[in-house]
Amino acid sequence: MDVEFIKSAFQEKHYPPADRPEVAFAGKSNVGKSSLLNTLVNRRKLARTSSTPGRTQAINFFRFGKTLSLVDLPGYGFAKVPTKVKKSWGVMVEDYLRSRKTLKVVVVILDIRRDPSTGDEDLINWLNHYHIEPILVLTKADKISRQKIIKRTHLITGSLKDVSFSEPVIFSSHTRQGVPELWKKINETALPQPT
Repeated sequence: MDVEFIKSAFQEKHYPPADRPEVAFAGKSNVGKSSLLNTLVNRRKLARTSSTPGRTQAINFFRFGKTLSLVDLPGYGFAKVPTKVKKSWGVMVEDYLRSRKTLKVVVVILDIRRDPSTGDEDLINWLNHYHIEPILVLTKADKISRQKIIKRTHLITGSLKDVSFSEPVIFSSHTRQGVPELWKKINETALPQPT
């Protein structure tokens, strides 16, 4: 499937035309968001990966085939980012999530080895409030055993009991585990289904 970078934007007036359904990708800094996006579209350097958390600082728009746009949102929760920058990121992302009429689903990305943060729960709660479908993805599954994957999945979903989401997708950019399952959820949620 053909994918191309459209543009980066910091404000609504700079967004590309809203002419197709959009799927946004959100997560704390350093959860593997850029790696997930690259793996999902089978491109090495579509989204820039970095060992430096907080690398994505703008909203990045990509055209995917003839039917979808993919949107890479800035990571949140990185302690070394100045408070002023953190606040501007929060406002920028919230404005996008609230105003973008073509936004159909947000893929919320968590590192399976870490407990959800208040920011993760706040994001899912916010999406629930505005009736935007969250798809929960637990990344870096190749870094722990199968038994621990089951345990961590139960712990994570149990700690998020006050918010609503469907069964999480277990994902690894290294092994490509979860790619078909995630695409299935995206297609079912973002694209019109035949009746």
